[in-house]
Amino acid sequence: MNSKTYDKVAVGGTFDKFHDGHKKLLETAFEIGNRIEIGVTSDEFGGLKGDIDSCEERMSNLKSFFADKSDFEVIPLNDPYGTTIFDSDFEAIVVSEETEPTAIEINNIRVSKGMDPLDIVVVSFVLAYDGTPISSTRIRRGEINQKGDVIEKS
Repeated sequence: MNSKTYDKVAVGGTFDKFHDGHKKLLETAFEIGNRIEIGVTSDEFGGLKGDIDSCEERMSNLKSFFADKSDFEVIPLNDPYGTTIFDSDFEAIVVSEETEPTAIEINNIRVSKGMDPLDIVVVSFVLAYDGTPISSTRIRRGEINQKGDVIEKS
């Protein structure tokens, strides 16, 4: 018996400095979906966030992390919507609290095209030691590590 809720699920992000918040987002997608499409912001699109690892490296990290899984694809994203506004096979999208507004935009576009809206699954932030969300920005700044622990300054 299949306990998955959806056949095809979308999830996207920059996935720089792959951390526990990313893991929770992606693990949720795998829990609820049979087939997962993971969109990773391209160097051009993701580069708007500043000094991040290359798209190729970020995609490779995801493929390695989920090497034990099947039925998933990692693709580059050149805009906030990816294939979700063209592919009617998607049934759900997994987002963080921060990216929920983009999922709402995706649904507005889908409905305007006569497509079914996606079920939006919102995953709460994973908090660091200080009660503030873990983020790639904080990791790049050297405030915390990927698990949200403080980095001791020497």
